[in-house]
Order: sequence, then C-alpha cells, then structure tokens
Amino acid sequence: MGETTRATDGPGGGARALAEAVRGPVLLAGDEGFDAECANFQTSVPHRPRLVVGAACEEDVRLAVAFAAERGMKAAVQGTGHGPGTPADGGLLITTRRMAEVGIDPHRRTARIQAGARWGAVARAAAEHGLAALSGSAPHVGAVGYLLGAGLPLLGRTFGWAADRVRSVRAVTADGRLRTLTPADDPDLLRGLLGGRGGLAAVTEVETGLVELEGIFGGGLYYGAADPAAAFGAYVDWTRDLPPEMNSSAAVVPVPDAPGVPEAIAGRTVMHVRIAYTGPAERGRGLVERLDAGAVLMGALREMPACESGSVHAEPDTPVAWFGDTAVVRDLPGEALGALGRAVAPGPGGPVIAEVRHMGGALAGAGQAMAGHRGAAYFANVLTMPGGKVDPGAAGRVREAAAALGPWSLGRLPTFLPSGESSTPEVVRSAYTDEDVALLRRLKAEHDPSDVFAFGHRVD
Repeated sequence: MGETTRATDGPGGGARALAEAVRGPVLLAGDEGFDAECANFQTSVPHRPRLVVGAACEEDVRLAVAFAAERGMKAAVQGTGHGPGTPADGGLLITTRRMAEVGIDPHRRTARIQAGARWGAVARAAAEHGLAALSGSAPHVGAVGYLLGAGLPLLGRTFGWAADRVRSVRAVTADGRLRTLTPADDPDLLRGLLGGRGGLAAVTEVETGLVELEGIFGGGLYYGAADPAAAFGAYVDWTRDLPPEMNSSAAVVPVPDAPGVPEAIAGRTVMHVRIAYTGPAERGRGLVERLDAGAVLMGALREMPACESGSVHAEPDTPVAWFGDTAVVRDLPGEALGALGRAVAPGPGGPVIAEVRHMGGALAGAGQAMAGHRGAAYFANVLTMPGGKVDPGAAGRVREAAAALGPWSLGRLPTFLPSGESSTPEVVRSAYTDEDVALLRRLKAEHDPSDVFAFGHRVD
C-alpha cells in the first residue's frame, strides 16, 4: 500500500484514497520526498505538479491515470527525465523508476523492459546471451522513453532505428485501460507511441528485439579544432563512402583549462570523434586512419564488449541543465559547416558545443516507428555546455545556429526534441512527416479526447 502525508481535500483531493490503492508513494507538494520524486535529469525543465505517484507496478500506473481522468487533471509520465516535453505544472506526475525489471528471452532474441529500466541494465542482461541492445550513446537513459522517441542507436547505420524492432507495448490509455499493442492488432496506435513521445498513453512495458553482437571496435579520439568548420569538414569528407558497419559522430567542444581536465586538451577547442564499428577490428582501424583531421591529441580505439558501448561517447550521468536544438540535413556543404563553426566560437553566454552524426545506412530503411526524416544524411546538434543553469546568451547562439542550417534542413528528430518553452507545436511538427502529423492528430482525438496526457511534445 502506498503512502501520503496530506489530507484528502484541497489541491490533492482524493490523494488518500489513491495512496491506499497503489503500492508506491503518493505525495503532494511540501511532503517529504516530493521534490526528489519529481526531479529529472534535464534540470532546466523542472516539474511542479500538484500530485506525484511513484508507481511500483503497472497497476499503479493504471490507477493513477484513471484518477487523473476522473478528476479532469492532466498527467505526465517520467522515467529518467532526460527529454521532458513541457513541465507537468499543476498536474499529476507518474514516475516509473521503481519499475525497472528486465527480462531476456535468448531464443526469441528479445528483451522485456519495464518503464523505469535504463539501457545499461538491458545491455548487461543481453550480453550474457551474446546479444546487444540498440541503445543510444548514453547507457543511463531510460530505455522505454528512448523508444517512444523512435530511438537513434549508436549502431543505427548498421541496424536501423531501435523502435522498428519493438514487438509489443503495454500501455494505459486515457480511459484507464491497460492494453497490449502489437504491429498486428493496432499498428497505427503502436506507430503513434513509437515516436510520438508519450502524448497518447502511459507505457508500462516494451518487448523489443535484440541483435546478435558480442562486441564492437570503437572509442573516442580527440583532434585539435582551432578552425571548427574545417574540422567538421574533414569529418564530413571522411564519411562520404563509409560502409554501414561504421557508425560515427564528431563533436566540437571548447574545453576549459580547469583542474582535472587532461593536459592534452585543456584550454583547447577539440573535435571528439566517436567510433563504433561492427566489423573486424583491423578493417575498422584502417577506415579510421583515412580521417584527415590532423594529429590525435588524446584517446584510443579498442575492441570492447557491446555492453560497454556507452564508453564511446562517455557522456556525463549526473543531472544537468542544458539547452539544445537540432536539425537533420540532406547534406553539410561549406556554408552549413561555417554555421556550426560560428556556433562554437567564443560568444555571449559561455561555451556552446556542436555535434554532427553520420546517418544513412540502415537508418534510411522503412519501419514501423515515427522516426521522422529517414532520408537524412547527417544529424546536427547544437547545445549549451551542460552545467548548473542555462545562460540566455548561449541559448540565443544555439537558436541562431539551428536557424542557419535551415536551407539544408529536413526538420528535427523525435529523439531529440527541445524541452520546455521551446517545445512549441511548430517545432514538434518539424520532426514528423505530414502523414505522421495527421496520424498523431487522429490518434489523439480517438484515444485521448479529454487531453489527459497534455504535457508531452504536442503537434497542436
């Protein structure tokens, strides 16, 4: 049985009855543990709900959704909180971090993943059977939330979009009904969930396919990037004729000269090239040696178990604030590279990071997920340096860089939509085809006409 420390009336009216029905905690603002329960990874978009339910099982999720619907409240679901839509201010927040079970079926090569599980746990469990999960660059990201954004994998050029491999989804719809969805029985709603970012239902569990892969060849190499546009140009030129086994990205980062920063890169602007190659190591090494970006300042490549692929990007795993915007593009000619180079040059508001990921390969194939613009050649990401807060000056430079990529842009990706005030319907629509926007609107009208799930990324 759950717990709450407040009375039944007022803003949390009915909370006592809900707490008696669910297994996890039910908390109101001011209760001990409320702030910690609401906290998310993207700290610049905090949630301030009226009520939070720490779901311990899918029945808790069902009861919480039904509670919100019956009282005309708006609801949001949070796993790790890496990519929130709009803050769940004044609504009901359902957190799923207690629902973290992972089950592997080695014969069917599938993983059953509860809503609060992280990719690191899935990867470790899969590796015991010589299998690999199509996770992104960060193992601490929630697996289900990532799949609801279509899921751009680290190994995407080799294996395609992660959400295309989903076999089934268990979800609570706005009427408080728990449903199991498969490509056979409701392909439209399944598609809307796999890329629609959670605006249609509360997903409690996903079953997804794994790939047979025990290891990769990869890691990170740091090159000098005093001329960021030229550094990006060298990387883009290198990618022109790579096989789909080669997955890579390059980030230009102004590195501070601060305690703890390696001497080889301290105080320099560097290009961090990330490599994840699924073929023979010697072939991969030979391909990387063709990259004409100057001397390597730091870093190394190695053969590694697939479950250690999170070390390739080596992203921080502590909550931070950042602001970013993205574009998927047909190409990156010199003018576009110049825009990215200008973004990372010193300017108002502190450092800005720019990243380019090589798309194509298996990512260009058709699939069941709303992955947006599958024909893109590259993905460009510009963001403020993660830290304690977002400086408006740096955020303005991010917006300028994203706008400058407009002539080559196809739109954005569902995986990396902006959060908070920047998550406008116009911005969100740019991540989808016109057909998928129409489908999302129809599904919303059919499955959530009262707009219970109001805090996600919205196309209207």
